[in-house]
Amino acid sequence: MSSSAHYLNPSDAADRLGISQKALRLYEQRGLITPVRTAAGWRTYGPADMARAGEIAALRALGLSLAQVARVLKGDTQELAPALAAHQARLETEARRIAETVGKVRILRAGLAGGEPPRMQELARLARPACEVVATFELPWPWGGERFELRDVRAINYIIGPLGSGKTRFAKAIAEHLPGAIFVDLDRAANDAADARARMEADPVLKQRVEQALAWLVEEGATATPALRALLVAIEADDTQMPVIDMIEQGLDQASQEAIASYLRNRGSGARPLFIMTRSTAILDLGAVGRDEAIILCPANHSPPSRVAPIPGAPGYEAVATCLAAPEVRARTEGVIAWRPQVA
Repeated sequence: MSSSAHYLNPSDAADRLGISQKALRLYEQRGLITPVRTAAGWRTYGPADMARAGEIAALRALGLSLAQVARVLKGDTQELAPALAAHQARLETEARRIAETVGKVRILRAGLAGGEPPRMQELARLARPACEVVATFELPWPWGGERFELRDVRAINYIIGPLGSGKTRFAKAIAEHLPGAIFVDLDRAANDAADARARMEADPVLKQRVEQALAWLVEEGATATPALRALLVAIEADDTQMPVIDMIEQGLDQASQEAIASYLRNRGSGARPLFIMTRSTAILDLGAVGRDEAIILCPANHSPPSRVAPIPGAPGYEAVATCLAAPEVRARTEGVIAWRPQVA
């Protein structure tokens, strides 16, 4: 290690790159970077490592799998054309949304200049995400009919809570009352995912989307199982529906869970929102939650569900972290997925 070069530890390197430490470890596991080790065996990242990791992060942001990233870094640019086309489409969608918002602001300013002040509801809508959908409903048992208002729906909405917290009932209530939402239960892969296979055979466009997604996930390290295909059918089936997925990790091994988490984040800002119940640290990595993601906690004491910021010390954060590391997770998933705790 050169004494003149500036080397960073994993935490500082991840912060500098705007990614999680787990992503850095994944880059190393795939042979994309090789950080220098200190005499004590600690990883350190020098200028060359940081430059390469930055390139990898940029390619990942375009939606490339790790295998595709590896090929691009070796000089194969075939993967870039479709990735750039998809990125352009996402940017154009965002540009249209911004143009619409600018038009609304222009109208409000004109009204204000003419002596017609805007209503507070109109102002509030300007600050909310384009994917916002609001639903108000009575919470089911065990909450005793309290009113709940769901707003500011993000691209990925995690529902989490300890066993017996009522999170499944809460998820079903969302599917019942949120316009366009549909509940995807644990039987989705029953009979070797027969229903999912039938839907794919009846819909060639859906089949193509699922197979493309599956190929991306396999390159990311996932195993092509009936459970994974059934999950992809639920996610890709209908652009007008908003899936509320029960225990998304059901039937998926650790590598497949990590791959599906990457896949969901790479869908882009224009993708329809998803609600996913999970107790998996591979799915919900608190260190990697982005601005288009939200966490809803169903507390053990049956207080109403609430949003939790992915920031240590924030209200509810420790409860979420405890749910993800709880011993009963292992008992529940034994024989279904390969579970192991994730070390930050």
